[in-house]
Amino acid sequence: MSFSSNSKPLQMDSIFFSSALTLLITISSSSFIGGVSGATFTLINRCSYTVWPGILANAGSPPLETTGFELPSGGSRSFQSPPNWSGRFWGRTGCTFDPTTGQGSCITADCNTNLIECNGKNANPPATLAEFTIGSNSQDFYDVSLVDGYNLQMIVEPNGGSGTCLSTGCVTDLNQQCSEELRVGSGEACKSACEAFGSPEYCCSGAFATPDTCKPSVYSQMFKAACPRSYSYAYDDATSTFTCTGANYLITFCPSSARSLLQTHHKLQAQAQQMGPKKDQEMGSIVHGCQTFSLEIHPQEFLLLLGPSHSLFLQFLLYSSFFFICRLLFLHMQLRKGKLVDYYIPDCKANFPGHTCIDKILTFV
Repeated sequence: MSFSSNSKPLQMDSIFFSSALTLLITISSSSFIGGVSGATFTLINRCSYTVWPGILANAGSPPLETTGFELPSGGSRSFQSPPNWSGRFWGRTGCTFDPTTGQGSCITADCNTNLIECNGKNANPPATLAEFTIGSNSQDFYDVSLVDGYNLQMIVEPNGGSGTCLSTGCVTDLNQQCSEELRVGSGEACKSACEAFGSPEYCCSGAFATPDTCKPSVYSQMFKAACPRSYSYAYDDATSTFTCTGANYLITFCPSSARSLLQTHHKLQAQAQQMGPKKDQEMGSIVHGCQTFSLEIHPQEFLLLLGPSHSLFLQFLLYSSFFFICRLLFLHMQLRKGKLVDYYIPDCKANFPGHTCIDKILTFV
């Protein structure tokens, strides 16, 4: 069989094209698998009021499909970020926008555009911020920051990723605990010390612009005690930045189960103090509340209230003890009706020194 004089060049071109295509597919596949395909962010509003989320892409990252929108109570909305995206999310509150012109403003975390869309503008402090860097060296970095102050509860939960992938955020209502010098208005938000006073030692600027010179203040320590996994000041990296690979992220405003935890805590304490050795029916109502609550609380949100520990096993043990006590209390009612026994959550202050903690959630006397 004879070949034409230009058959060989055609074969070489075909081989080159095939090799290039294979290389392109390999690179594309490895990039996708490596977690640089972006992430899906789902924003959920569990507040009893409407929140207007704002979104700001960092320099060098493209904006998402919107930079601000209305999110009614109980609503959710998802966004897909491009590869290697970085930016921040926050919730604006007390907003009023004209339905015809779309113009208006917000009481907290306004982005000063006079519009629902933030259009590249940042949140006006005080604002609770969720910050992300997606796909940096095939890894995501994320945090919830109170460096610019606080305006509402927020948690971030990774979903489906690999690595440490811990939840973070602030589930305490700092507006109720805010000191007078940091309080905004009648308690709509809580300023950072930097925002309130503007001093370099609070802002980590000037002569205090390094980790060695800028230390936690009494104000940032107050934030840290209430929200142990959130950034409380500029150099609070060690306990506040988290990593995950290939995850999607849930950003929840006013997480309901955390709010339920506090409400249940106060309700049970009040009932326990009032009842004493009374009817089985009254005891049974507390047992029912404990049982119902134990099915609602999310493990990560429970641990956010406890704060970080040197021992993850200790956190797990404390969390598990709560559910065990609920079940034990239920069995006790079935077997020995009418007899009250003291049940205590282990005193977590002994295990988590320096951090806020709900101790003795169930105390029956």
